[in-house]
Amino acid sequence: MANLKEVRSRISSTISTQQITKAMKLVSATKLRKAQNAIFQMRPYADKLNGVLQNLSDSVDEEKLAKYFKSSTVDKVLLIVVTSDRGLCGGFNANIVKRTKYLIENDYSEQAKNSKVELLFVGKKAYEFFKKFNYVLNTSYMQTFGNLNAENSFEIGDFVLSKYFSGEYGAVEVIFNKFKNAATQIVTNDILLPVSLNVAHSETNQVNDYIFEPNKVDILEELIPRSIKTQLYRALLDSFASEHGARMIAMDKATDNAGDILKQLKLQYNRARQAAITNEISEIVGGAAALNG
Repeated sequence: MANLKEVRSRISSTISTQQITKAMKLVSATKLRKAQNAIFQMRPYADKLNGVLQNLSDSVDEEKLAKYFKSSTVDKVLLIVVTSDRGLCGGFNANIVKRTKYLIENDYSEQAKNSKVELLFVGKKAYEFFKKFNYVLNTSYMQTFGNLNAENSFEIGDFVLSKYFSGEYGAVEVIFNKFKNAATQIVTNDILLPVSLNVAHSETNQVNDYIFEPNKVDILEELIPRSIKTQLYRALLDSFASEHGARMIAMDKATDNAGDILKQLKLQYNRARQAAITNEISEIVGGAAALNG
């Protein structure tokens, strides 16, 4: 059985750990509320924008718009991998890494064999995993997750669009955690380019009679790239909220586990102390008996 000093040291260490996990839970809960507000405010705008674009199907043949929808002959694929900068958030990052590996090994296996899969990282954790593999890695926007806003997100969108239209990428896909609630994050991968008509249509598939000024094609040429960038920003906001939800739950469980460990350690400490007292009493009794003998 461990001696009293060792058990006291473990109790002190566990109490310190419990205080840290409890503090991290409170911090994540505060950040989660702000992140929730941001994503809940973004979703109506993104849905409404998609609703406006639901009428574009009859204009896809227009030369100015067809470039967004036609499948490219370019083989190279860009995967935007969204993870956090820090750990201690359960399976939040591991699930994204698993989905990314699955896509590379299954959907883009031929491109991967020819080094035509490029990974663009938003957040550090995925990069720390994939840097040991022979993939093309883009870390230009890796720090964006720590300072997430519309301007930074749209900058990534502008980069993606420019590279896609210059013929460097044939497809662009984003992998992220979609926020459902604090306890549930859904690993999602959305194709940003080429644009699918199913993405542009609203969930209700209701067609509205819009009046376009100056003309439909020019307005859609402005709205479609904005929709793509908004879709990317929404994915980043979803992931940001998901991270804090995952970390809050992970730290809550860690705090509870620390409490269970403390109970066991205190029981072990009391048993060790009782054993020490019993041993001392036995020695005293034995010594007294020897003197009397």
